[in-house]
Amino acid sequence: MHKDPSTRASVLQHVSLNVRRLRHAADLSQTALAEKSGVSRRMLVAIEAGERNVSLATLDRVAEALDVVFSDLIQAPDDRDPSRINEVAWAGTQPGSKAVLLAKATARHGVELWEFSLAPGETYTSEADPEGWSEQVYVIEGCLSVALPDETRRVVAGEFFMFAGDQPHAYRNDGEVALRFVRNVVS
Repeated sequence: MHKDPSTRASVLQHVSLNVRRLRHAADLSQTALAEKSGVSRRMLVAIEAGERNVSLATLDRVAEALDVVFSDLIQAPDDRDPSRINEVAWAGTQPGSKAVLLAKATARHGVELWEFSLAPGETYTSEADPEGWSEQVYVIEGCLSVALPDETRRVVAGEFFMFAGDQPHAYRNDGEVALRFVRNVVS
């Protein structure tokens, strides 16, 4: 994977510190958190040691088990404005492909604002979100292919698309130029 090592390292450090801090605050052992989240104890040990690049789906399960939101795990522990996150949470296999969680707001459960960049040929695959969640995407540059179980929707620059997030989906750059889009996840 091509990544900016310093950016990725700081996010891994944030996750490491936050998971450990929140686990202790919940008075859970690593084994108890593993059982509650469905994430292996081995994976939790690696996450808390800052040694493991972890999927967004895994972080979602850990956050739910700790009764916090995803952004609480990746945000700098000493950040003063909890609504502004601005952290790289995913880096793709192609240089320049990344997902940055920009902000969060309170809704029924929460709203996350993401900025994605996908190099030509890059795909970001997502597991289904919990029932009732929705996703909204707005394309800034390029053309986004949103792959859903029953259709693939192409969204060009200046256009948007909304869909129920409680189904497997993927964001693809099938074009030959860089793609930038904004993604809102509403729960």
